[in-house]
Amino acid sequence: MIGQSMIKQIKHASFAILILIFVVSLFANFVAPADYSKQFREAPNAAPSKQFLLGTDALGRDRFSRLGYGTRVSLLLAPAAALVSTLLAALIGGVAGYFGGWRETLALRLIDLFLSMPWLFLLITVRAMLPLNTPPVLSVVITFSLLGVLGWAASARVVAAGAKSLSASDLVLQAKASGFHGFRLFAVHVLPNLKPLLVAQFLISIPMYILAEANLGILGLGVSEPLPSWGTMLRELEGLPPLRTQPWLLVPLILLVLVVSSFQMVMTEKESY
Repeated sequence: MIGQSMIKQIKHASFAILILIFVVSLFANFVAPADYSKQFREAPNAAPSKQFLLGTDALGRDRFSRLGYGTRVSLLLAPAAALVSTLLAALIGGVAGYFGGWRETLALRLIDLFLSMPWLFLLITVRAMLPLNTPPVLSVVITFSLLGVLGWAASARVVAAGAKSLSASDLVLQAKASGFHGFRLFAVHVLPNLKPLLVAQFLISIPMYILAEANLGILGLGVSEPLPSWGTMLRELEGLPPLRTQPWLLVPLILLVLVVSSFQMVMTEKESY
């Protein structure tokens, strides 16, 4: 049985890891020894050294620099996509759960439709329709915008259940007796009380979108070159490279697993084993 103090220590350590990685990636311009797109043509596929801490790729670009910039892309834009989906979930799920009636029926049918759709394949289809010469920054915005717009349904169902329970609470009944009605009551009394639920859904969505972008990047449909991301860097693992002789290729994967696991530990409720 794991003690509660140990669980807290693990959570604190996970939170510290996330903060450290986020801060380092945020200042990638100063930490990285070279620009992510700079090519050292005299040293393609170089092994790790003092100059290239993680070696270089086939184009002679410093992997350590690209990892720093790619981490920043994933850790900044995944929360942005999570914010978009959480806001949509708050609006659609909150209105459905609180007002009920035809609004609830319509919203729940829409939620069921989005949940039944293979949204990852839909995302791949939409992303594949973009021109090959799409600017890298625009490809980043489009990719994470699609993630946010298509990923709200699961959170909306949870929010709808929470709003429905609040609609019959003493707090709302007292607000109605005080003269609050309609959307004003929803905005002033219902939404603020859904804040813990919304924060939880926001945090849950971040690692989900990080993994979704990584999947797209491996398929070549994520962030466009030369801008790096975890997904584009993981493409180097295609074809089962000789990891015994090039184990540094696993660093982006290890960092991805570490970040996603840390998010999960931060969000994990107290459990007994």
